[in-house]
Amino acid sequence: MLRDEPENTMDMMVLEEFTLADLNDEAVQGYRNYHSAVRPGHVWEKLPRDEYLEKIGAAGRLKESGELRPTAAGLLMFGEEYRIVRHFPDYFLDFREILDPAIRWTDRIQSSSGDWTGNLFDFFFRVYNKLTRDFEKPFALDGVTRIEDTPVHKAVREALANCIVNTDFYQPRGIVILKERDRIVMQNPGSIRTGKAQMLRGGISDPRNKAIMKMLNLISIGERAGSGVPDIYSVWAEKGWKNPIVEEQYGPDRTILTLAFIEKQAEKTSGKNKRKKQAEKASGKSKRKRQRGTARLQRRLAISSRFLPLSLKTAAQVPPIWQSIWG
Repeated sequence: MLRDEPENTMDMMVLEEFTLADLNDEAVQGYRNYHSAVRPGHVWEKLPRDEYLEKIGAAGRLKESGELRPTAAGLLMFGEEYRIVRHFPDYFLDFREILDPAIRWTDRIQSSSGDWTGNLFDFFFRVYNKLTRDFEKPFALDGVTRIEDTPVHKAVREALANCIVNTDFYQPRGIVILKERDRIVMQNPGSIRTGKAQMLRGGISDPRNKAIMKMLNLISIGERAGSGVPDIYSVWAEKGWKNPIVEEQYGPDRTILTLAFIEKQAEKTSGKNKRKKQAEKASGKSKRKRQRGTARLQRRLAISSRFLPLSLKTAAQVPPIWQSIWG
């Protein structure tokens, strides 16, 4: 399909039916502030708003008139949900925190709730902060500044960025991020463009939304070298956690990444305990079966239980008179 052409991804499209006034000023300024913080003194830092949006790929010029209009990436990153769905009818962002099985969810963010912009930029930071707020932050200093970023923080940030830049916003069901007690699950519409095997090997980057990836890269989020997913696997291996799981579903296409905070040894121990319980259960059934058989024999022979042998192995020790009965 044309929107999957590698040279011009669908988010680079200039949207004639929108104007730059359709982009949320607070979201744009929030991005600019973040850009200045992570890359102080950047050459684009003092540009006027519209020129800055064109430089980062959030705006482009119409071929015929040369007018500056939002790109699809600009609308998705900085627009408001009620405007975004005019061009992307299936656009939907959903975060659910499920920490108590008895409760449907303990926290939720939806792009359609109407109490925030519902765009990708605001969604990323709202969700990232909720995903990582319980992570351990070891005390470390860079000069006099405390470093709160860890490899796990970086891996989750990379996974969330990867989920967004590979989403097909024309497909249904939207982006769904689940936070449970022992895992994070990220789901996005669209298949893996490089193929699952190549994605796990790394080395090739082919995002579905190149303009969105550029905007995230400018604020130091995401990888362009195709090493993001292998790096996530490396972090999980270093922590001794169960390997991440990547799944693909079709009709409609969907990619699912599961990051479990479960130690591999704990998983093996759990399996051993399960097998032990099964063996004990089987042994208990066998013992009860022998006891029932002994009880039936006792009733038939009217023999007192204190004279019955405990097992056939002890039959040789039973007095001769009882040996003749056992035959």
